[in-house]
Amino acid sequence: MQGDHWDVTYTEESAGARLSFHVWPSSRLEATRCVAPIGALYTPLKQLPPNCAPPTALQYDPIRCSTATCHAVLNPYCQVDYRTKLWVCPFCLTRNHFPPHYAENISETNLPAELIPQFATCEYELPSVPPAGPPAFVFCIDTCAHVEELTELADSIQQVLNLLPEDSLVGLITFGTNVQVHELGFEGMPKSYVIRGNKEYGPQKVGQLLGCGGGKPARPANGNRAGGAPPPPPPGAPGQHYNPQQQPQPQGTYESPGQQVLRRFLLPVSECTMTLESILEDLRKDPWPVPSDKRVARCTGCALSVATSLLDLALPCRGARVMMFVGGPCTSGPGAIVSRLKTEDMRSHADLARNAEPLHKPACEFYASLAKRHVVGATSGGKGSSSVAAANPSATSCHVVDVFACSLDQVGVLEMGELVEATGGLMVLGDSFGQSVFKESLRRVFRTYEDDVPEDGGKMQMAFGATLEVLTSREFKVSGAIGPVTSLGKKGPNVSDLEVGRGGTNAWSLGGIDPGTTIAIYFDITNPGTSPLPEGKRRFIQFLTRYQHSNGRTRLRATTLCGPWYNPPPGEDKRAPPPPGAGGYNMGQPNPVKASFDQEAAAVLLARVAVHRTETEDVADVLRWVDRSLIRLCAKFADYTPDDPNSFRLTPEFSLMPQFIFHLRRSQFLQLFNSSPDEAAYYRYILSRENTTNSLVMIQPTLLSYSFNGPPTPALLDSQSVRADTILLLDTFFHVVVFHGETCAAWREQRYHEQEEHVAFRNLLEAPQADAQTIMDNRFPVPRYIVCDQHKSEARFLMAKLNPSVTHNSEGGAGAQVFTDDVSLRVFMEHLMKLAVQS
Repeated sequence: MQGDHWDVTYTEESAGARLSFHVWPSSRLEATRCVAPIGALYTPLKQLPPNCAPPTALQYDPIRCSTATCHAVLNPYCQVDYRTKLWVCPFCLTRNHFPPHYAENISETNLPAELIPQFATCEYELPSVPPAGPPAFVFCIDTCAHVEELTELADSIQQVLNLLPEDSLVGLITFGTNVQVHELGFEGMPKSYVIRGNKEYGPQKVGQLLGCGGGKPARPANGNRAGGAPPPPPPGAPGQHYNPQQQPQPQGTYESPGQQVLRRFLLPVSECTMTLESILEDLRKDPWPVPSDKRVARCTGCALSVATSLLDLALPCRGARVMMFVGGPCTSGPGAIVSRLKTEDMRSHADLARNAEPLHKPACEFYASLAKRHVVGATSGGKGSSSVAAANPSATSCHVVDVFACSLDQVGVLEMGELVEATGGLMVLGDSFGQSVFKESLRRVFRTYEDDVPEDGGKMQMAFGATLEVLTSREFKVSGAIGPVTSLGKKGPNVSDLEVGRGGTNAWSLGGIDPGTTIAIYFDITNPGTSPLPEGKRRFIQFLTRYQHSNGRTRLRATTLCGPWYNPPPGEDKRAPPPPGAGGYNMGQPNPVKASFDQEAAAVLLARVAVHRTETEDVADVLRWVDRSLIRLCAKFADYTPDDPNSFRLTPEFSLMPQFIFHLRRSQFLQLFNSSPDEAAYYRYILSRENTTNSLVMIQPTLLSYSFNGPPTPALLDSQSVRADTILLLDTFFHVVVFHGETCAAWREQRYHEQEEHVAFRNLLEAPQADAQTIMDNRFPVPRYIVCDQHKSEARFLMAKLNPSVTHNSEGGAGAQVFTDDVSLRVFMEHLMKLAVQS
């Protein structure tokens, strides 16, 4: 904090967390009056600068609080008594003894890493947990796609194989009318097992169908191969590394079903590249005949159940991804979303609203059942299973399901969404497997850390089996989380009865995560207003993220945040309205809560709540709730004289909030017009996992203007920014649009840029394209790149996002007309000011 101004982005840079308020009101009543959600956007794997965290993971288990309901990790905010070798937990105030090896050496000048003041985040590599081994990847390919699409897809997967570490395991499943599991360990000729695609298969059934059901004589030659790791043993003693050679070997000569799968179907890349590439090169379209009046039979749901069962059987505790490449809707077996008869249309928003789609609910239930199996391993998804997972973090599945859907039709992303979300998977939605949206996005799934990153250089950025636990000090509780999370049902004294998102717990399963995955955590201040907090009292939050690194080791990242409370002066909210001419509400009254507001984080937290509510509420009701929230927020924090809209003023901390909400109301997250159910589900899912900056770009796209008058300048997202002699660059996160004004497009068609005397025009044309490439280079999923001209069809991608300050109904005005009945930002603000100042 500098003076009265808060650097709201500092916490994100130093700890990976972004808070809506940095100073919190000290009572539940005051927190309710603040209107905006009190919460945090936390990025568990964010790379932090070396002065904010130890450069490498600490190679020992963390010191934890001894209280059964706390177990907080030692952190810089703990009070330490160096004489008696005790430390006080800031969360439950318990006094704890340091272990002997700490007590012997600790002093005010000799601190362990976790007590160094600037290291609010520490990451531990847990030696007490045995290494799980390298990750596995099962590629599931839809062979009902066109031949050209299959060729492009096979080429992309062959390129990806070169990006994988040599010891990682791979498997291949193709599906159409039936499911084919390819035996990569069979030499001499391609061999696959065909499984009927009309039913679901569990792990035991899949093992039987693949000939891996019972014990078989082990093959000594392959007994110690990289893929055939023994079943995980119980954790060893702290500080000791697990050695597979120390495991007592069974006297029998039989291998388990899982070991047989590892020997035949899931092999290290280094051993099966040739076999896999030959299968991909010979990939053929599904040969099953299709009548002209029917859709192709595609058993996507069955293929997913086989792939997940294969991993459950062979690698129950190792990180793995099922990568589903699908080119059309599931029409056969479990998870079907549409009939094979072409006379029956695909479900629309209207069908879903009136429950007129008979296949939607059964499909959702099927994918949800697969999701429950993944969140709690191989156990059922009953009520008791979540408590088991909460008590035992290793029970959370390490298997991730990704969906890469490339089709001009819907494919069932809406129904598969719960499975992808529960496992922390990725979604990519494109038109074709030949598009860069798909091809480059697939490559970026396997991104690695830069070589100069200590310890992790060259390792894959993806992580598996993540869980997040949130600890709080006593004055507030956890209301819930929104993002790619599933509740672990862990109850505790800091779990609030007021639920937001996935609530009723302080621990969640995240499944697969990467350095960009961001979770929204919401808090409930429970301190009653009758007992003000002592001056100088601090609040504490600790995020504990446990995950399996791509090297197979288990890590724990502990991030601890500390912040102040604010006790309002007695009678501050009971004051009478000011008399006319004596100044308005809030004028001249310093309020630390108001000065610490982060409008960007608050807008994203509010947007996530709104999108989450669309799952159970009508969109019109959600829009009304968003409007009421903005009106109440402005009435609380704006400076104004009652009943005088002209006196309405917002301080810089709040000045952008109304336009964020204006664009949120018009966005594809809350407006279903011109989007399919699949697209709506896809956009909402991406919003729920991205960080604050990317989420804001989705809500309010950025616009740059290029002209001969000077360097590129940020432009208002307004129809008045469209001019004939300028080029605009629009970034909506999902699309990057280069828009040429009418005159610039005409000059380009005349090929002036190819003439030496018009080099300035050539540079003007190239500048936005270079900037667009820079934007797309570091984004996942890769946005669609669109180059368009004013008055042409693809100009709609820009025009639909602009504030319609000039429409077909308005008179005069510079800029392009937007043909819409939506109100402009000016009209929106006029109504907001009028309603906010009402006494």
